[in-house]
Amino acid sequence: MAKKVITERDILEAVKSGKKSITADAHTLLTPAAQDAVRTYQIKISENVEQKKEDKSKETASYQNTSIFKSPVGNNLIVIGSDHGGFKTKELIKKYLAELGYRTLDIGTNSEEACDYPDYAYAVARIVAKGEAWRGIMIEATGVASAIVCNKIPGIRATACYNEFVAQSSREHNDANVLTLGAKALGEATMKSIIKVFLETWFGGGRHKKRVDKIIDIENKFSKQ
Repeated sequence: MAKKVITERDILEAVKSGKKSITADAHTLLTPAAQDAVRTYQIKISENVEQKKEDKSKETASYQNTSIFKSPVGNNLIVIGSDHGGFKTKELIKKYLAELGYRTLDIGTNSEEACDYPDYAYAVARIVAKGEAWRGIMIEATGVASAIVCNKIPGIRATACYNEFVAQSSREHNDANVLTLGAKALGEATMKSIIKVFLETWFGGGRHKKRVDKIIDIENKFSKQ
């Protein structure tokens, strides 16, 4: 199901027209700027009751290995994971995401004990691919290794970003839905700026959509073999 996006402009238009509330559901995305405007102008976000009933009937997601992978559908849920090398950074990033107003689903790892990054990259990608999280973030030494894993999952366009320009381009041009970061390649401030740009930049559509559609066509071609 296509997700409806509510922007800051939508909130301001509602305020100008005298509206006190806007209808949304689990498939509605509020941009960070829109969330700020909602708080500033005290606009109520009311539930679409019929849509909620429909969604409730479709809640069948389950995972074989562990119940920690179960997540609620939400319009600002970020699933985040790391290997042992990215564990400390993951803990810092979770706090930063909370400051930005996002909810997080942490799928591990939960210590600096050695583990295998493919396990966690796969878990992050699967949750995003199933539509159970809006975006995914995976952290290990370089970010490159996790991007390789994530991009094996149909429906995932993961990108290892190393500056704000790459983050913006990956979202605007490529509609990337998973961000991978290198804990040993980037500083904390740089990672935070990359994350903010990645989450606040929207897909440009137009000529970019035609190219993303070609990526999807290639993916579909090989998934049928």
